Amino acid sequence: MSTVEFNQMLLSNADFLKPFAVTLTHDQEVAKDLVQETMYRALANKDKYNVGTNIRAWLYTIMRNIFINNYRRKARQATIFDNTPNEFLLNMPQGAVTNDAIAGLSLKEVKTAIHQLPEIFRNPFLLYFDGYKYHEIAEMLDEPLGTIKSRIHFARKLLKAQIERH
Repeated sequence: MSTVEFNQMLLSNADFLKPFAVTLTHDQEVAKDLVQETMYRALANKDKYNVGTNIRAWLYTIMRNIFINNYRRKARQATIFDNTPNEFLLNMPQGAVTNDAIAGLSLKEVKTAIHQLPEIFRNPFLLYFDGYKYHEIAEMLDEPLGTIKSRIHFARKLLKAQIERH
C-alpha cells in the first residue's frame, strides 16, 4: 500500500475517532489532543498496519492505548513521595482510628458490647478479631466455614446496633 493510499484511508476514518475520544476523556479539548496524537502515532507506525484489516479497529486500539498510558502517567505524577524522616511521630500518642465517631467510643464500651454478644457469635468474632482466618476458626470450632462466616457477620451487625444505641 502506498503512502498516499494509507493517508487517504486515515483521513477518511478520522471523523470516527472524535466521538470515541470524547467518550474516553469527557473533555472536548483533551479529546482533540487525543485524536491528534492517535493520527500522529498511526502515521509513525504505518508499517505496522496490515493491509486488509479493519483500520478503524486499529485506530481505536491506538487511541485506547494512548489514553491508558496517559492516565497511568498522570496517576504516577500525582503520587507524592515523602522522604522526610518521621521519627518524631513515634512517641506521639495517636489513635489508630481516623474516624472521630469511632474514636469517641471508649474501648471499655466496645469490650462490653462484645461480651454481651451471645456466645455462639462472640467466640468466632473474638477469634476473627484476634487475626485468625475464617477457615482456621472453622477448624478450631469444628464448624462449617459458611456457618462461621455468617456468625461473624451477625456478630458485626449486633455490635453495630448495640453501639449505635449508646
